[in-house]
This record gives sequence, structure tokens and C-alpha cells, in this order.
Amino acid sequence: MRAESTIRPTEVVADARALMDAEAGVLAVPFSPGDDDGAQVRLGAGGDTVSAALGLDLAVVLDRERAKARAGEIVSVPVFEAGRGAGSPDGEVDVTKVLLVGLGDRSPGAFRKAGAAVARAARGTERLATSVAVDADDASLRAFIEGAVLATYALGDYRGSAVPGEKRPLRTLVLTGAGDRSQAVTVAATIAKATWTARDLVHTPSNVKDPAWLAEQARGIGDAHRLDVRVRDEKALASEGFGGIVAVGAGSQRPPRLIAMRYEPKRARSPHVVLVGKGITYDSGGLSLKPREAMVPMKTDMSGGAVVMGVLSAVRELGVGVRVTGLVAAAENLPGATAQRPGDVIRQYDGTSVEVINTDAEGRLVLADAMAYAVAELEPTVLIDVATLTGAATIGLGRSHAALYSTSDGLAAALTAAGDSAGERLWRMPLVDDYRFALDSAIADIAHVETTKVGGGSITAALFLQRFARDVTWAHLDIAGTGRADSASGELVKGGTAFGVRALLYWLEAGAPLDEG
Repeated sequence: MRAESTIRPTEVVADARALMDAEAGVLAVPFSPGDDDGAQVRLGAGGDTVSAALGLDLAVVLDRERAKARAGEIVSVPVFEAGRGAGSPDGEVDVTKVLLVGLGDRSPGAFRKAGAAVARAARGTERLATSVAVDADDASLRAFIEGAVLATYALGDYRGSAVPGEKRPLRTLVLTGAGDRSQAVTVAATIAKATWTARDLVHTPSNVKDPAWLAEQARGIGDAHRLDVRVRDEKALASEGFGGIVAVGAGSQRPPRLIAMRYEPKRARSPHVVLVGKGITYDSGGLSLKPREAMVPMKTDMSGGAVVMGVLSAVRELGVGVRVTGLVAAAENLPGATAQRPGDVIRQYDGTSVEVINTDAEGRLVLADAMAYAVAELEPTVLIDVATLTGAATIGLGRSHAALYSTSDGLAAALTAAGDSAGERLWRMPLVDDYRFALDSAIADIAHVETTKVGGGSITAALFLQRFARDVTWAHLDIAGTGRADSASGELVKGGTAFGVRALLYWLEAGAPLDEG
């Protein structure tokens, strides 16, 4: 079963024309906190022109509504019959509404909130034009576009008929006065669409989505974006020694896969970046069964893999100048008759024997195989894994920051800076040497969870993964908290967020630096 149609992202158009000439039924005009002249707020670009053309005094409206110009604040002004017919020089398009949108402190983050608010207010609209680009720098313009495109994300649904009154996402966003800024617009739209792609994968139900399905989506992305894609099935995984992936998938009738997606630009320069994503298409916990409530959102447990696939979908269009390989370790973790058991000892790709203590800590087992393979066979300069890995990360950092671990101060700083720019905040956590003994096993090289309680479950998970990075510069993003949202806020929607796509693409777009500068 597949959704009959997938809702597509808002189209973004850079237009040289003025706001009143954009042939749009809804107009969005920015406003900001007032200057030192005593005014509480001030209209931005296009405000006076729209006021005059439509016979509205927008400044008075803002005053009457006691607007504060908070980032994302919306004041909606309907345009009645007398003001219609002014949407284009020949009067063919009626302007039905003006949205006044607050820009707060005019930081990129404020523009991102403004874009999200405008798009939500304009649901059901075919074409909206805004003059926000006229007085925004490139970073703020990109943030505005990302917010607008992502805030109304929706997966094509499985209903037999449309829901009466349901409003679809804004069809076209026209950025007036931006005719010479098409590059910034294209980059922002590409990054937003890559995140949209990852969200599609995350939100697909697990009765549709299994490792083989995920591999087919990777092949489709590869065909569309000229990437080399190789998929190892369960037989190849077993024969080549991917013991972690095989063990995790052993309880399901839908076998595991290892997906490799390779991008190599014409004039590739160092480094070679390998991204590894956890692709658990459904996680019941295996024999260490989760409570029912904890299983409900587990179709999103392959978010790390979706992030990697989303990133790879955009690198060619962004002209990324470094080689990028994406590995997605995909398996379904179910308590079938052949499932791995607590107490089993498995062997990872690099030969490390691992005592399995808790089958619900399966993500680190599939990641360890993929990381060990990358180190042994792909000659990576930088290795980054992404995973919804530990509840401990959510307890420590909540839903606004992902946990970042790294063996390199420079890489950690560069990723943190990219995340700040992209609106995906990372917080570096320590790799505590004193906790390593907690992973000691009496019968194997290492246990995959604590055998001695020290706390810091996110840290001990990272310490386990670090072993498989060997001497390669490495970072681990634990997105267990940020990868899911309980409600819509800003550019996020309820469900899977695909957190990490934007941060990684900002970093790759900058050349994959290994320091903040």
C-alpha cells in the first residue's frame, strides 16, 4: 500500500518585480520593532506601496492590533471588494488578504520563524508574494525560505477521500525584489526539499516501510541525482561478516539491508566524508520488548538513515566539492522466533565480539558494522554517524538540542557552527574515559550497554561507537530528542523532523571544514 499522492514542497520563485505586480492573491509585508523615533513598530519594504494601492493604512492596523513585531507574529488584514483588482497592472488578480509578519530582531532565526508563520497562515493559498527579500541578507533570506517550505510539510495520506475543508500547503512563494538573488533562493529551496525528502521517509508507516523498501527509495534518489547506489541484501551481509546488522534483523521476516550511496564531484577535493545513518525501519525492542506507548512512534527510528539519504539527495545540486558517501544500516527489530537474545555474543564487521545485554539497544549494533566497514574499506577522512539512539540524550538536552560527540575539537566546532546557522542546534557532550570500564564484558571484547551502572547512557553509547571509528576523525549525532516533535512549532511539524539534514548540508556546502573558521 502506498499513499496515492505525495504532497510536494512549496515552489519558491525569485522575482524582480515589485510586490503589487507579482500577480498573487495574498501578500506578505514585513514589519520590525520601531526605531528611536517613538514608533513601536515600523513597516518594512513594500508596506507603503501596498497601503496606497489597496486603500489600507497598514500602520494604523498594526497600532490598533498592538503589534509587537515578535518574530513570526502575524496580523492578517482582509481586503474587501473595494480594494480588489489591484494585484496586477491589468487588475486580473484579486488581492484577498495582506499578512503582516513580524521580524523580531531580524536575525536569521527570526526570519526562519517568520517564514514558517507566513506559510502556516497561507495554507490553502495558490500563490503568495512577499517583499521580505528586499531588505534581508542572504543568510536571513535562506532562513525565511527554509521556514516557509518546511512549516507546512505533509505526507500524502492513506485516506480513501479528501478531508472536507482541509487546506493544502502554499503552492508558490514569490520573493519580490529578489531577481538578482536566484542563487541564494535555489540553495535554500534545495536544502528545504532535502529535509522534506527525509521527512517523507520518516513518516511512511512501517507496514509499508521495510529495509527493502528503503533501499528502493535510495535507488530512486540515486537515479534522480546521479549517485552510485549499492545495496547489500541479507545473504551478502551474512557472508561478508556484518554480524550486527544480521543479528538485529534476525527476528523479522523482512530482512536487513546495507545501503551505500556515493557522490563524487568532477573535481573532488579532500576530505572524503562518510555519513552513517541508523535505519531501523521499526523498533519493537526485540525480545527486550518496549511498552506499547513507546512503540507508537517507532516508525521514526530510521530517522538517522533518512537524514543521510536526504543529505545525499542535495549534494550534487548544491555543488558540494568533496566526496560524500552515505551508508544506511537498515533492519527491522522484531521479537520473532529467530531473534537475537539478551546474553548472545555477536561479531561485528571488524571482528569485535559484542555481548548483547539489551536487544532494545540495537541501533549501536547496526551503526558499528557500518562504521567498521567504512573505516576498513572506504578510506574516510571524516566519519559522522546520525541516530535516534538514546533516551538519555533527550533527558539531558530535551527536544531543542541534539547531543554531539566528537574526537576532534575542530570538527565539533564546525558542526556546531553549521547547526547554529541552519537552525539545528547541537550541544557537545564529553567522551568520558572514566566510564569506559562500564562496557566491560566477562565473555566478549565489549558489551554494547553498561554492565556496571555509571549513568550517562548517551555517553556510554557514544563510547561504544567510538571504538569502531578507530583513528578516523569522527562525530556522533544523537538525535533521539530532536528527531521527533510532539507538536508543530516554527518550521517543525508533529512527528519526525529529519533533524540534521540542514546542519550537515550547511557544513558540506562550506567545504566540510574541520574547524569553525
